[in-house]
Amino acid sequence: MMNHYGTVPLTGEQRRGDGVVSNYSLLSQTRESGQLTDGPSLETGKLGLVDLSEPQDVITGKRRSQRSHFASVKGKLRMPLGMVAVTLNTLLCLLCFVSFADANMAPQINKVLYNVCEDTPVGEVAFVIDVSDPENDPLTFELIGPNSGFFSVQQGTGRVSVDQTLDRESSEVMPLTVRVSDGPNKIQRDLTIFLKEANDNKPIFQQSSYDTKTPEDTAVGASLFTALAEDRDLSNAGAVRYSIDEVIPSSGVNLFRINASGVVWLNGGLNYNTLSTFYQLKINATDGGGRCFYNETNFWSNVVFSFITIVDVPDLNPMFLGLPYVASVEENSPVNHSVFTVNAFDQDKGINDAIIYSIEGSTTEGLFKISSDDGVISVAGPIDREVTGDTVNLIVKATESKQDVHGVFANTTVQVQINIQDVNDNGPEFYKCGFYCVNTSHFTGEVLEHFLGSISINMTVKDPDRTPRTQLILEGEDKDVFSVQPESLVSGINVQLQVKQPQNLDYEVKQQMILKVVAIDEGESKFRSTATVTISIIDTNDNSPKFPKDTYKLSVPEHASNGMVIANITAEDPDTMDRGNIRYRLLPDSILQYFDVNNRTGAVFVKNSTLLDREVRSLHSVTLQARDSEDNTGSTELEITVTDINDQYPVINRDSYQVFVKEGGDFNLKIEATDADMPNTLNSQIVYAISPSTYSDNFTIDPNSGVLTNSSNLDREFLDSKLQGRVELIVTATDKGTPPLSSNVTVIVNIEDINDNIPQFSNASYTFSVKEGQKGAYVGSVYAEDLDQTTEFNRISFSIVDGSSGSFIIRSFAEDGRGYRGDIRVDPDVELDYESIRNQTLRIEAADLEQRSAEAVVKVNVLDVNDERPEFGPIEPVSVKENTNNTETVGKFTAYDRDGNHSLLYELESIQCKCNDSMTSCNSFILDTTGEVRVNPNNLMDYEKCDQVLIEAQVVDQFTEKGENNSAKPGLMVINIEDVNDNAPEFSYSDSVFVVVSESASKGTSVAGVTATDRDSGLNRQMEFKVTAVQFRDNNDQTNTMRILFEAITTQQKDSYVGIIQTTEGLDMKLKGKYVVTVTATDTGGLSTNTELEIFTVDETYKVELEFTSSEQEVEQKLDKIINALTAATKAAIEIVAIRSDTAILSRASGNTIIVAYFVYANGSALTSAEVERMLSAPEHYLILGQLGLKNIGNVPIVTTDANPLQYILLGIVAGLVIALVVLTTTLLCTRKNYKRKLKAAKALKSATMVISDNPKNTAVVPGTNKYTTEGANPVLNLNIDTALVLGLDEETSDVDKVSLNSMDYDEDSHSLPKETGSVMHIIQEEDEVEPPEYEEPLGAALALRDKKKDKNAPSLVLNNPAFSTTDL
Repeated sequence: MMNHYGTVPLTGEQRRGDGVVSNYSLLSQTRESGQLTDGPSLETGKLGLVDLSEPQDVITGKRRSQRSHFASVKGKLRMPLGMVAVTLNTLLCLLCFVSFADANMAPQINKVLYNVCEDTPVGEVAFVIDVSDPENDPLTFELIGPNSGFFSVQQGTGRVSVDQTLDRESSEVMPLTVRVSDGPNKIQRDLTIFLKEANDNKPIFQQSSYDTKTPEDTAVGASLFTALAEDRDLSNAGAVRYSIDEVIPSSGVNLFRINASGVVWLNGGLNYNTLSTFYQLKINATDGGGRCFYNETNFWSNVVFSFITIVDVPDLNPMFLGLPYVASVEENSPVNHSVFTVNAFDQDKGINDAIIYSIEGSTTEGLFKISSDDGVISVAGPIDREVTGDTVNLIVKATESKQDVHGVFANTTVQVQINIQDVNDNGPEFYKCGFYCVNTSHFTGEVLEHFLGSISINMTVKDPDRTPRTQLILEGEDKDVFSVQPESLVSGINVQLQVKQPQNLDYEVKQQMILKVVAIDEGESKFRSTATVTISIIDTNDNSPKFPKDTYKLSVPEHASNGMVIANITAEDPDTMDRGNIRYRLLPDSILQYFDVNNRTGAVFVKNSTLLDREVRSLHSVTLQARDSEDNTGSTELEITVTDINDQYPVINRDSYQVFVKEGGDFNLKIEATDADMPNTLNSQIVYAISPSTYSDNFTIDPNSGVLTNSSNLDREFLDSKLQGRVELIVTATDKGTPPLSSNVTVIVNIEDINDNIPQFSNASYTFSVKEGQKGAYVGSVYAEDLDQTTEFNRISFSIVDGSSGSFIIRSFAEDGRGYRGDIRVDPDVELDYESIRNQTLRIEAADLEQRSAEAVVKVNVLDVNDERPEFGPIEPVSVKENTNNTETVGKFTAYDRDGNHSLLYELESIQCKCNDSMTSCNSFILDTTGEVRVNPNNLMDYEKCDQVLIEAQVVDQFTEKGENNSAKPGLMVINIEDVNDNAPEFSYSDSVFVVVSESASKGTSVAGVTATDRDSGLNRQMEFKVTAVQFRDNNDQTNTMRILFEAITTQQKDSYVGIIQTTEGLDMKLKGKYVVTVTATDTGGLSTNTELEIFTVDETYKVELEFTSSEQEVEQKLDKIINALTAATKAAIEIVAIRSDTAILSRASGNTIIVAYFVYANGSALTSAEVERMLSAPEHYLILGQLGLKNIGNVPIVTTDANPLQYILLGIVAGLVIALVVLTTTLLCTRKNYKRKLKAAKALKSATMVISDNPKNTAVVPGTNKYTTEGANPVLNLNIDTALVLGLDEETSDVDKVSLNSMDYDEDSHSLPKETGSVMHIIQEEDEVEPPEYEEPLGAALALRDKKKDKNAPSLVLNNPAFSTTDL
């Protein structure tokens, strides 16, 4: 139950000593909240006190220090409200006669700031409240506020002691409110407690251990890991120093060091194979020490262990075992026959890579192979010792299967020697030997006929086996003519034939004899070989050379190159010794200056190309002679004809040509040439052409006849004037031979000038200006040119033929270049007047000597004297995108000057930027003198800072002759800055604590929210939220990456975007810790920002149920106030998971509601139900929560003060009189109304049907029953009494009529309710806008609804409360 306090109803005004005016009304109000209630409640807590706290002096309006206690009733006291009002009125009258002592001055608190050591022990004095009282009255002290539980104060001394352990790290500043009273007066003031640092926290490592793996090749000086410890203390007490206390094994004590930042460095080299493979480090973190309350400086330290595992790296080559390697194998061993096995291993013990074997080289390729995985060398192909030799050397490589630290595959090689064992598997073979021996089966030899002796045939017999023996025999038709020597031999012996029958060697009978030599292996007769020997018999020389023809007709081009072969002519000789031995020569010797012959091949060739000239001699007769080895000769005749070639250049008949022609005329000129080459051939045919030049396209020439003419009309003015009409052409004469030969000649064409051009002005019109009033002033010049090139035709004179009116003159002058100039001036006798005529148009004529002329128009503007100020024209606003650094023109000021002659320059007056709705000077733009406005690249505009720029400029006329030269009013240009997407979304800070409990762990539940804004505008500020990462950090600070368990729903609230974080699947509530959710906000331009949310998991053991005496609807309406009060009491975030009505029958009848909630701090820790109950029981919080309907959370302490005994005696007498008056009045009323009330109830129940649960909401009260409406609740139940009811006792329809004293009323009424409702209380609130009709008697109200009871759609107003009966009072 909550204790309620009420104040005495009083109307008036009180001015306190501190100047505050308090207004009092006749309505009762609670002491703490000041909210109006329906009147003082007489239902109190366990003591049942009605306390009119701090009564007021009715005369002075000042508060009295005494407190009056008017009632002390055991149990619950139920009184009609009207009776309470009468009692209070009576009490007020009695109190008017009581006067109290005069007021004195209130005490003053002199100091509000105090420093307290955070390690001050509980019970020790922290500080003394500095307070003074003018009258030196005894003072009493009271501490209130959220932090009052940490301190206690001695009532009479103000000495504040520590009640709970203080912690600066939780809150460095503690606000505390103190109340000081001197009896009549009470003051309240806020104190600020600053907690001073004491070294009460030890360094805490961020991890429980620092285990790492380090490669053995880690460089000395490299950082291995960071063992970071945090100390929540400040200053030197929070400074952490690190050291390595111990290294296991001790041999590694110098291998590691740690710096002041906790970074562990490698101090020496590691080696997996020769040093330890692991090290354990004991790392110590010690703070700098500190003290506050105690004089002794204390130090805190902490240790953590690190286990460093040395990781072996592949940095060593493999190694072969069992060296050297020597093996043997018989030749002809089968393929895959195993020969030998090599073995290698990885020297990196921690790696132990697989070894891959390969053969990198062999003295004989293809004989052996090796298994890559086990190193077995086997036969890969046929082995022949006779081919390979006795030994084969292999280079075997062992390679690790993985790359080493250098990125290569480590390897090593070894030589394996394999000896080849011989078998007799070869027969003898015949060889012909010179520098080297060649295996062959055919041999030859020569012998002179009738020769006797040995014949060398260059035959050698070899057997590749180690110790062979060979037998030789002859076979064939002529075997008896010869014998073989030797008949038996070992390998490598030379073999010869011996002539046995020389008489059979006759060339005329047989020129050749063929024999067969057979070699047989004496060890294995099946091995044999046969060779053929051909013996040629040499003849004697008895024949002369002879040519196939007697005469040969040949031809050769003139000037053929020296050595050119004309023909190859050879003679034949049947003698064998003359074959290839015939020599040739040409006769007579005089022909040798032209031709010669190769004496061996018979090739006839040109000897002197210069003398070989067709134009000198075209035919030559020559004798070719052949001679054999014994000077026998033969000859043939050669007729050589010399043919023509193109070797003569065309010859032009003249050295040069010249012709004269007037421009516009034509001419013909014939060019002639001859060629000395053979007539009627291509070599002598000539083609004429013009070499390309500047003007060659204007002429043409007949290629065959050589006639030169002009191809277009000749115009001298088309030529460069420096040529003076002279055109020089180059004409070529070229023959058709190969290659073609050509000659050229110069042709000069003189073009004579005629007057065929008229003068031409450089411009068709001219505009000049001249100031008024200046005689002889220069106006301007016109220019004309006559394209004729001679002076007699191109001289020009100017004249004014129209429009002058005698005001202007013109004179002609020759220009230094081409053409003439006409200078126009004002007539020296004429003075122009701007007001009379402002402009004149002149017609100027330019004529040559033959009066061929042209005209131009000259407009002369008469200028006024410049005396008008320039003015700005309308300037349209422009828009520029923010951050633009383009220096091009963004806008332009435009001004005009009514003077005819002006030169306007623009000057900057000011630049104002509209930033945050205020104008400030800036330099974001540059104004050129031409009026063009450009962006200042050194000071770019930012839309988020300034969205508009105002530029004021002044225009100045440089030509002003008198008066002001600037504009009377400056020009203003408005530049609107347009937004671009240059800002990423920014998350708004929130101190909200997000938790997920079992009730919110299902899929699709909102568990958190983020808010972000974008400084850009429009579409650029739109954004989408997305959950990009989820991690779970358990209570041991171990973090695991999770799948995406949450999603973000994007909504917009005014200028902010809200991301509602929902679960995408059910969460595992067994996990203890918090989810770290990364949320990304991305705008339409792709700019993004991340933030991390911490969502704590809280299990059901921290669920707290709070019971309120209000209905569920009322609790919902006051929910914000309830949450604020709970937060103020617990300093925790409130997570409400359910609001429901109490299931208990009694509680439901009284409208009780249960709030199920969790109380969670920012660090994720939650409060238990017992902790919440303890915090809410504090007096300053329980009073507020009690007013909000919280039930059964502790009692409100009663503050007792010393009181004047006389006052208590007077108050006791008054209280006794009041009680007697109440009892007497109650007795009289009950006796008086008893019979009348019962009669009304009986008639009402008999004549009218009882109202059921679905009656209209306007149902009136039925007297004598437990039925009531929302307009007037049954007083017996003490529920929902409408303060609008009349509280007097003098009317017959007073509230007493609503009280039933007949216990039988409940039985009669119970039949009107449905059975299934049982004892459940039904309450339906009436709509505010429907007002019930007023009746003088309750019975009349009941009868009035008799005809309306059938309306089934109206809500029920029937209330059934079985907890009370009509006889309870």
